[in-house]
Amino acid sequence: MKYPSSAATLAVLFLLASPLTQAAVRDVTMYKNQGCLCCDKWAQHLEKNGFRVKSVALDDVTPVKEKNHVPVALRSCHTAQIGGYVFEGHVPADLVSRVLKEKPKLAGLAAPGMPQSAPGMDLPGNHPYAVIAFTADGKTRVYAQR
Repeated sequence: MKYPSSAATLAVLFLLASPLTQAAVRDVTMYKNQGCLCCDKWAQHLEKNGFRVKSVALDDVTPVKEKNHVPVALRSCHTAQIGGYVFEGHVPADLVSRVLKEKPKLAGLAAPGMPQSAPGMDLPGNHPYAVIAFTADGKTRVYAQR
């Protein structure tokens, strides 16, 4: 009996596992303060863009932010974990997808405060804001302007 080569076996396993891996990366755990409606709207924005969001309401989200190295100056109303990254506040879904695809050496992205034009806030008018990349050691840089 002839067995497939180990390279062929690995290729088949990779092809079979890829959809599962991609699906897992689209899973979101969002930690939010009790009763925060804009967090729910941000979750809806992600779901419209192909993510599955599990929402966890807490009395205090601060320990989650501290555990995930979110710099104090970048904190917002909710913290999400997606594919090994942290997304703080109302980060647009296209930027979440970009990070998951490109896999930069970051802890995550933040939309500090509650930008009026950000997904989930959706207030009338154009209110520019910056999305900030941060590392686990606290370094920050502008990742995108919106």
